[in-house]
Amino acid sequence: MEQTAWQILIVEDDQRLAELTKEYLEANGLRVAIEADGARAAGRILGEQPDLVILDLMLPGEDGLSICRKVRGQYKGPILMLTARSDDMDQVLGLEMGADDYVCKPVRPRVLLARIRAMLRRSEPASGGDEPRRLEFGALVIDNAMREAWLRGQGIELTSAEFDLLWLLASNAGRILSREEIFNALRGIEYDGQDRSIDVRISRIRPKIGDDPMHPRLIKTVRSKGYLFVGEAAEELV
Repeated sequence: MEQTAWQILIVEDDQRLAELTKEYLEANGLRVAIEADGARAAGRILGEQPDLVILDLMLPGEDGLSICRKVRGQYKGPILMLTARSDDMDQVLGLEMGADDYVCKPVRPRVLLARIRAMLRRSEPASGGDEPRRLEFGALVIDNAMREAWLRGQGIELTSAEFDLLWLLASNAGRILSREEIFNALRGIEYDGQDRSIDVRISRIRPKIGDDPMHPRLIKTVRSKGYLFVGEAAEELV
């Protein structure tokens, strides 16, 4: 998919910020629309199905967390949340509601563009190459070409970021991946030692793939080291 085909919807009530962001993104080959009213945002996201949504948390009509929760089951594209730099809890809540990533205000246009392009590239179906396109662990099947996963034949509802993380862990089954490795692979930036997004996504993925959140056997937390996907445990799922 060419970048000129990518359609972005900015949900932001700060008109000046939204317009400046729109101009910058359009100058870099993206198509951009703006929605300022939170009450109308969910309908537009579901109706237009843009390739990516930039969603501010604080909106008139309906807040970003509520919008994200409302559309997540029917919108499969990436959702990039805009948060206040100091609101760590908002960032965690956004991820728990199904946001794929977040950018702190004030937004630096070049950083935003790089994050958008990375998310859009990852959300595209895999195209050949030497990488495996489907992994099977007993009742758990993960398909990187279709970007879908199934447990016991039933589709698993995963956000784009959750799929990326599950695929990364499963394609490295049997090897401990540090938070630094995961963070760099998924977001393309260095881990700052404080970001909780990986931990939040792990906690959301575990029950979806049949893992016990209290006593996980498929995705293990290795103290002071990172996370380990245990393929043998997944193959025991019935």
